[in-house]
Amino acid sequence: MVIVMYENLKDLAIILAAAEIFGLVARKLKLPQVVGQILAGLLVGPILGWASNTSYIQIFAEVGVVLLMFSAGLETNLKTLVKTGPVAVFMAFMGVIVPLIFGTIIGYFWYGVESIGTAKFFQAVFIGVIMTATSVSITVQTLKELGKVDTELGTTIVSAAIVDDVIGIMVLSIVLGAAGGSDEPIGMVILKTVLFFVASGCFGFLLYKLFLWIDKRWPHRRRIVILSIVFCFALSYVAEKVFGVAEITGAFIAGVILCNIEDSQYVDRRVNIGSYMFFGPLFFASIGLKTDLSSMTLGLLAFSGLFIVGAIAGKIVGCGFAAKVTKHTWKESLIAGVGMMTRGEVALVVTQKGLDSGLVKPEYFAPVILLIIVSSVITPILLKLLFSDKKQKEEVA
Repeated sequence: MVIVMYENLKDLAIILAAAEIFGLVARKLKLPQVVGQILAGLLVGPILGWASNTSYIQIFAEVGVVLLMFSAGLETNLKTLVKTGPVAVFMAFMGVIVPLIFGTIIGYFWYGVESIGTAKFFQAVFIGVIMTATSVSITVQTLKELGKVDTELGTTIVSAAIVDDVIGIMVLSIVLGAAGGSDEPIGMVILKTVLFFVASGCFGFLLYKLFLWIDKRWPHRRRIVILSIVFCFALSYVAEKVFGVAEITGAFIAGVILCNIEDSQYVDRRVNIGSYMFFGPLFFASIGLKTDLSSMTLGLLAFSGLFIVGAIAGKIVGCGFAAKVTKHTWKESLIAGVGMMTRGEVALVVTQKGLDSGLVKPEYFAPVILLIIVSSVITPILLKLLFSDKKQKEEVA
């Protein structure tokens, strides 16, 4: 037992060191740190064999993903969401539906699905589910660097990205429930998912009021942070155990419920100390550890190409169409689509849940990682070109 513990500590040291180094390199190359952390896990695991993906590592990684989604909920700006209103919701809805359809079609032909309801059918649908995610953090950072985050179009894109993740998580919960519970009809799965969100809204409002009182009585104290984390884990447990909804959904909703208390940023900073320094890097590095490169064939490489093209095209077509229907110009519609096509941590979380449920094989992490890298690199470039062209035309006019 002592030997095993020593081995786990060795793996932790190697993984954290590699994740930090590669994360810094990624930042220097203007890429999200998550890309470097994933590549670090890939290097020290499947390539060099210095560290193993043990159950010990996976426990920390699971805590990391829960805290990650809790932090994403805390960073949600409800005022911005309300301000953009129906346009952002419609854009987000189309940004989920179109990639879901594109991905399902690709998966349908790739897996050779014969009938609805089979294991291969749900595997095909899950390819589409992975495509629905949008990286809010990458989108926001790109718009900030361009000075466009406060514009009407920028606000709409950011709000749509937030709603996109909410809808995507709902779709994830429904598909996981339908694929995993053969004794439970899909109608019941949908009903339980809806009930979870209704119950979260009702009890969440009461808990929000309670946290407001606690926050006013003991502002900037450790107890507000501890109670917030307890609430996060408790709602994650209730979501999974009682309603059959993915625990990351509960963590995200817990963050949304608390995002408007006075100390929400304070809580987020304290949560991120552990998440950013330890749990988060372990989670992203564990994705690289799980990636199976030995099975990368020409066929899987071809699938990766189709997957990337389908994922990017799905966002541009879906979100661009929604923007055009809501009376934006063709240029603005294209900007909206490009702004929504980045993928990041949420796509990894969704893929991880698919692996845990048996809907995704380890080798399919490689296409997802390639999608994150490609979309993270080309989105800032395309947005800069599109906004520059738009600005030049406005100056000429």
